[in-house]
Amino acid sequence: MPKDLSLLMTEQQNINTLHIDEMDTIDILNTINHEDQNVALAVKNELAAISRAVDAIYQKVACGGRLIYIGAGTSGRLGVLDASECPPTYGVSSTLVQGIIAGGPNALQNAIEGAEDSQELAKEDLEKIGLTEHDVVCGLAASGRTPYVIGGLEYANLIGATTLSICCVNNGVISDYAQYPIEVKVGPEVITGSTRMKAGTAQKMVLNMLSTSVMIKLGKVYGNLMIDVQPTNEKLKDRAIGIVENCTELSSIEAKKLLETTRYDVKCAILIEKTGLDFESCRDLLLKYQNNVAKVIRQYKK
Repeated sequence: MPKDLSLLMTEQQNINTLHIDEMDTIDILNTINHEDQNVALAVKNELAAISRAVDAIYQKVACGGRLIYIGAGTSGRLGVLDASECPPTYGVSSTLVQGIIAGGPNALQNAIEGAEDSQELAKEDLEKIGLTEHDVVCGLAASGRTPYVIGGLEYANLIGATTLSICCVNNGVISDYAQYPIEVKVGPEVITGSTRMKAGTAQKMVLNMLSTSVMIKLGKVYGNLMIDVQPTNEKLKDRAIGIVENCTELSSIEAKKLLETTRYDVKCAILIEKTGLDFESCRDLLLKYQNNVAKVIRQYKK
């Protein structure tokens, strides 16, 4: 592990921003935007590695396992963010995708001194959630060398869990502890060492890809619609109505009435209309066909 931070790609000075402090506002923004455009290309270069990681996650989650993100600072916060958005978006349990950050929930808003330096703390945090060999642990560290993340991956490997990692440097240390390493090399930051910028954006993009792809494979999407959306407020109820309306030939009023009979179960509402089957039959078929609406419709049309 390099002791000199300047040796890390994420800590090097960006030659394109050496005089950013002398620029006008529009030039500052253009410079940041230009650098950000390179992030998507860096992610593209890792699509093969990301694909392998998605398939590994799906294999475990489809059999009852969980996806656990673990990280410190910005990386940890991004993991918590992605995990927290899965239940309302895809209707999954809050335990299916979890985010663990060094220092605990307080670290989401405040820097917790020394938390990221403890490998033992990561082990303790994973033990608290009862990590097993059926789960997947994704270590997040822009620098690729955070001790807390290394400790988490070490423990996960020890008990037989599937491990993957996301970093933004070449040959990251955490890559050596992951079965499925992902290295998105975004280059030096606009502001030297400010990895909440390009590195943070890259990690967010990869996390979006991981969780979204797994949810698609789990049957949480029909076409490109979020059919397991949880209608916990009026906006989401309207979205559910719109989805049913979009997937059928029903009017908005008819879609709403149908959803009320299914207690706003969007999947069953679509299937009832498309197959003519009753609610219980639709529920049974979803279980039979891995919650995949398209598969059920292909088998049981009106």
